Amino acid sequence: MFITASTLGLSACNDSDKDDDNAALNQPPAFLSGEVHHNRYDGSSNDLLTAGLGASGLAGAAPAFADPLNPSPEELRTLAIYNNYRALVDTSTNGGYGTLFGPQVDAQDSEGRVAGDEYLAFMTVGDNESVPVTAMVQIPDSFDPANACMVTAPSSGSRGIYGAIGTAGEWGLKKGCAVVYTDKGSGTGADNMATGTTQRIDGTLTMDTREPVQFRSDLSAAERAAFNTATPDRFAFKHAHSKVNPEADWGQHVLQSIQFGFYVLNEQFGEETPEGGHKITVTPANTLVIASSVSNGGGASVRAAEQDSEGLIDGVAVSEPNVNPVVDSSLSIRQGSQPAITGHSRSLFDYTTAIAVYQGCANRAPNVRDDAPFNAALNNVPANENACAALAAKGLVTGADLDARAADAQRILEQDYGIQPEQNLVAPSHFGANVAQSIAMTYANAYGRFGVEDRLCGLSFAATNASDGSVMPLSATQEAALFSASNGIPPTAGVNLVFDDATGMPTNLSLSTSPSSGLQDYGLDALLCLRSLAQNRDAVSRAALSGTAAANATRIADGIEKVRATGDLQGKPAIVVTGRADAILPINHTSRPYYGLNQKIEGGSSGLRYYEVLNAHHLDAFNAFPGFDARYVPLHRYYIQALDLMYDHLKQGSALPPSQVVRTTPRGTGAPALTAANVPPIASSPDAADRITFEAGEVRIPD
Repeated sequence: MFITASTLGLSACNDSDKDDDNAALNQPPAFLSGEVHHNRYDGSSNDLLTAGLGASGLAGAAPAFADPLNPSPEELRTLAIYNNYRALVDTSTNGGYGTLFGPQVDAQDSEGRVAGDEYLAFMTVGDNESVPVTAMVQIPDSFDPANACMVTAPSSGSRGIYGAIGTAGEWGLKKGCAVVYTDKGSGTGADNMATGTTQRIDGTLTMDTREPVQFRSDLSAAERAAFNTATPDRFAFKHAHSKVNPEADWGQHVLQSIQFGFYVLNEQFGEETPEGGHKITVTPANTLVIASSVSNGGGASVRAAEQDSEGLIDGVAVSEPNVNPVVDSSLSIRQGSQPAITGHSRSLFDYTTAIAVYQGCANRAPNVRDDAPFNAALNNVPANENACAALAAKGLVTGADLDARAADAQRILEQDYGIQPEQNLVAPSHFGANVAQSIAMTYANAYGRFGVEDRLCGLSFAATNASDGSVMPLSATQEAALFSASNGIPPTAGVNLVFDDATGMPTNLSLSTSPSSGLQDYGLDALLCLRSLAQNRDAVSRAALSGTAAANATRIADGIEKVRATGDLQGKPAIVVTGRADAILPINHTSRPYYGLNQKIEGGSSGLRYYEVLNAHHLDAFNAFPGFDARYVPLHRYYIQALDLMYDHLKQGSALPPSQVVRTTPRGTGAPALTAANVPPIASSPDAADRITFEAGEVRIPD
């Protein structure tokens, strides 16, 4: 069933008179586009949190489609929930799943299933009417309008609408809160340029250009034909190629998802009028709203709190947020007795392109090459060594041999770019999984609002042959599952990064040979091109860019300025938890300087608490694997506690613990079962030696 949206606004939903007998009539928000799809889940055969799989099913084998070429919307939803949950949460028993966290922990149902209603819709933001944003509201049966609460769940990374199901989604649903989701204008939307196949809101495929879809390239038929002739079998992805810089509007996406949530709640719980409509009875005034999520979703909720002009948000609780703080050179960061860091607050594009250029070589540094988990398994060792040779030939690293050059690459990342040494053992696995490379390519396109046809730095997206990296069509079964399997940022679900200008032929970036070096070096030429755009000067010669390259760099820089976080949370209580070993969003450019910026701007009125967790990193799902299991603890455990602390603070006035370093104990050799002793709670009264403070313009972090 569905509710037809109209062009009427939601302004009445924020009126202070909503609670009286003359409450305004509930109206669909003007930003909704098309139908609002409603599905009811009974909590047995299917449910909101686990798609009927239960906690056991989420930890088990992936569900299969009855017909792999034509999966049903419900099959796509089930697999999407399965994959998105497991992407963020370690579901191994010894990792704490089922004891310290998981759907079944502190749940009414033994398998953690949650009955309720789900509403799904497209919405538009500002003038970007041609590129829809997906929003969703889940209302558990345990929701009590007399004790109303709501949690925001913008997707992490570039994930689709279920991208925060295992984080903010799980906590909110188990708490009896409505959960409002958005894909933040990124998501799984993909356009097969060769066939014109795109995804409907439910993930099923269509080639009908009249249908509303998650994303469709704006090329004309003639332009598409020319593109396909020159570069066949390519894909355009929504985050990279929508030409709207979605991150600039992430805060608005979250705020609109909240407004959509109030509309749906009042349709379901508002007093019915004689004319058949519903009055507005569930309001921001009588509903506790926590802005939440992790990674990109956490950054989106932080930005929403900064931009909240209507008082929709009561508090913030986020984990490892992707925030690009406004650069304030008067601030410094000092850990223990180490020198103060002043080169903080680099943009995501800046530090990620540096990692993309240097990490391949740093993987061979003597202190990490044999100890870093998955280094040899995920990385092409000869290509790593070729990257060192190519960087040395260009004068970008020094050293007479491989060891010295790799050590210099690692030194550059640490000393020149503020990367924590704690990330060194985590980073090789991420490079082998193309994390920095994919982020650099996608965000360069997004910030500069480039289209698929621009092929920035000679990079594109396509399926590739495993043996030689050559471009090939994506299989029909893989394309049918994109909604469920894709994380929105290739390489993903069979679609890879392709270096179109590689020697010989367009080649999978990981297998490509750079023209300048003649070596298979992870496509270093393409990565150096991206690095040059980040610096607005040639990464090798250091000369200022000119012509098209300079114009492209300016477009990207302008886009980055539009995503900068101000640090002004308007006095809202807020919690940020981050792992010190985060190798994707380095803490000296994200959480640490954001905390300092907020303290400087809000001073004594600041409600922000910052908890830095030792032996924790960005991707808890990796903790299920050898090497990670013994060394790292789940940051997810502390994210849940942050939400509990914020809820108790808002509901009962409980004090938030001071900012602090949380000292955990890894499981060690053999990785025995994780216990509460490994992950002690955030201390209500931490020792002075563990407190994070802001003094004399400096963020001071204990070792």
